[in-house]
Amino acid sequence: MPYDDAALHEQVLADVFARGCPSRDVLEHITGRWGILALAALASGPARFNALRRRVDGVSEKMLAQTLQALERDGFVRRDEQSTIPPRVEYSLTPRGERTTKLLLALIGQVEDDLPEATESQRRYDEAKSARIG
Repeated sequence: MPYDDAALHEQVLADVFARGCPSRDVLEHITGRWGILALAALASGPARFNALRRRVDGVSEKMLAQTLQALERDGFVRRDEQSTIPPRVEYSLTPRGERTTKLLLALIGQVEDDLPEATESQRRYDEAKSARIG
């Protein structure tokens, strides 16, 4: 089996806590507001751009396009352009995207399940902060 020293060197040095580590950019693309929602929206299967935009309520066309480009560049999303008239473009998850999205969906589920507790915690925090200020 061929030995790729450069690839191994990069793997060994990946440390998300290190300031210059490229893993930070990838992590930001995945976990940013629009990245996580775009990946989750693609979990149910391939979708065209406008269908994704409708699913991810509140995202602008520009932000969705930038998000999908970053996720495609990082290897999580596949862009399939079919040469029809008019051109038809579909987005889908790559195998890496599927693995990552499975974890993100678990996180989303936990956040949604725990929302009543989080809301109560926010209320108590805000009341305590108001009492300290007032």
